[in-house]
Amino acid sequence: MKKLYPNAEAALDGLLFDGMMLCAGGFGLCGIPERLIDAIQASGVKDLTIASNNAGIDNEGLGKLLRSKQVKKMISSYVGENKEFERQFLSGELEVEFCPQGTLAERCRAGGAGIPGFYTKTGVGTKVAEGKEVKVFDGEEYILERGIRADLSIVKGWKADEAGNLIFRKTARNFNQPMATASDICVAEVEEVVPVGSLDPDCVHIPGIYVKRMIVGAPYDKKIEFRTVRERETA
Repeated sequence: MKKLYPNAEAALDGLLFDGMMLCAGGFGLCGIPERLIDAIQASGVKDLTIASNNAGIDNEGLGKLLRSKQVKKMISSYVGENKEFERQFLSGELEVEFCPQGTLAERCRAGGAGIPGFYTKTGVGTKVAEGKEVKVFDGEEYILERGIRADLSIVKGWKADEAGNLIFRKTARNFNQPMATASDICVAEVEEVVPVGSLDPDCVHIPGIYVKRMIVGAPYDKKIEFRTVRERETA
């Protein structure tokens, strides 16, 4: 089965529809599937529910889909760097399900492992627990969190072979690994594709069975989410 497609538009052909749910890898601007996000924006698909750690920054990453009003709901753990996200949420234009960061990662991992739900102490006694089942284990309260299963996963990898075996680079591994398994179809964009047999099996983070389609997205421009500089010292 040929998995490598010529571009993001071709890789997403036939997979997008209004009202669908996406799992999107990345953390801020680190390890985000930029080319696939651009293709989703260009497609005009709308009323999306997106599970992602955050929505990037204004007009970068998933922030582009917010700006074009294609997102109906975000399931996220952090939104502090995106003013458009804040504006839409406070004005009632965007539905937001806040989820603790570790819980979000585990909800996606659970979805990929076929686990419909799990109990966690995180969020007990807070707004996170409102409306959720509470169970007592060994005298301690835990809340039920549902696993996440999406219609489509989009992730960004560093290197893949032609069979779709995927390696993430350093911190870009972040949410990409659990997101890749949390749907029936995972589309990956990578920086390089090598022949089958070129990768050390012990270094593969996502087996090719999970990756249905992929593209080469390189070259990339390094974008900085939040730049902090020190004032120049004077003699």
